[in-house]
Amino acid sequence: MKAVRFIETGKPAQLVDVPAPRPGPGQVSIKIAGAGVCHSDLHVLDEELGLKGPFVLGHENAGHIAALGEGVREWREGDAVAVYGPWGCGRCRTCQTSAENYCENHASLATMGGGLGSDGGMAEYMLVPSARLLVALGKLDPVAAAPLSDAALTPYHAIKAALPLLTPDATVVVIGIGGLGHMAVQILQALTPAQLIAADIDDSKLEHARKLGVRHAINTRDADAAAAAIADLAGPRGATAVFDFVGAQATVDLGARIVGRNSRLTVVGLAGGVVHYAANNPQYGCQVTIPYWGSRTELMEVIALAAAGRIRAEVEVFPLEQALDVYQRLRDGKIRGRAVLRP
Repeated sequence: MKAVRFIETGKPAQLVDVPAPRPGPGQVSIKIAGAGVCHSDLHVLDEELGLKGPFVLGHENAGHIAALGEGVREWREGDAVAVYGPWGCGRCRTCQTSAENYCENHASLATMGGGLGSDGGMAEYMLVPSARLLVALGKLDPVAAAPLSDAALTPYHAIKAALPLLTPDATVVVIGIGGLGHMAVQILQALTPAQLIAADIDDSKLEHARKLGVRHAINTRDADAAAAAIADLAGPRGATAVFDFVGAQATVDLGARIVGRNSRLTVVGLAGGVVHYAANNPQYGCQVTIPYWGSRTELMEVIALAAAGRIRAEVEVFPLEQALDVYQRLRDGKIRGRAVLRP
């Protein structure tokens, strides 16, 4: 079968032929319907995550169960499923609470998950090492639902932790309206009454935010003008929560500048920015958080939101064979919403 494989750091992905996997005891084979293309893949390729190849890329995956390994009884062939992305040890305290994204034994594991150390979903079939890593999709289309496992789960996890702050008189700012950010603004509108501001340097992405129902969309290319515009909307309280889905130095600095007291600055993006603390910048009482992905139960909640029609990933679907071109389009900022590869 054809697969998109990471070979080694500093080299582009390759489209290669690999054997289709067969599930062993406790394992499940998934016939992939869609695999999301994420900026994290570029970090893998560019050495920033330090993973060792070769392995098949693709950590946002959904499809139908093709074959069950011995002992797997809770699923049936043909079931539509999403694959939970961060694979922990399955035994520690946090894994037992379904938060494998914060596995206590992560440092001793050989992989971070499918597409992040182990073979992922950019292929016709994917081997999932345990049935616990599957979440039912119900009637959702697996192609459109594939990004829910990261592009929606990651912002959902970050936003859920901040919900007590997001009261009707609060202001929340989302920086970066890309794959994760366009899901974040939908999740915030579904879950909170707070005033929402979308921020980006790309006017087309700001227009996308407006089409998703966001009233206030601000171009941040001029940081001083953007900070002033946000301050006018937020008032003396400042932004109560800022979710930075870029993580570049310019966006981190802007986030620290616009948060008010007793606030939350959440940096999700991996673009290398550093939060520099000086007296009153960020403001006193500000919590700085660096979340990672989300739990399996939170993925169930995300899928429930999608099934209820409250959130929807905007996807551009490409054949698997165009993966290398899609990665270049992602680097060039030419993907709107999320690209999904279909074998």
